[in-house]
Amino acid sequence: MEKEKSNKIKNPEDWTTGNEPMTGAQQSYLDTLAAETGEHVEQTLTKAEASEKIEALQEKSDRLKGSHPKM
Repeated sequence: MEKEKSNKIKNPEDWTTGNEPMTGAQQSYLDTLAAETGEHVEQTLTKAEASEKIEALQEKSDRLKGSHPKM
């Protein structure tokens, strides 16, 4: 059965709240991923930017390679 269009995952650039500051959960997860990958993460990212950074750092993290949990 095909998923309804309303359930599709939207591109972070298309989020209506994408320009709001990242959530506490995003910041915490980014801090963890940054520590694991040795990357620097700006603390002033928007929700959309944080989501994209999370995906990028997950690709670099040895622990999470091949896994793509979404926040």
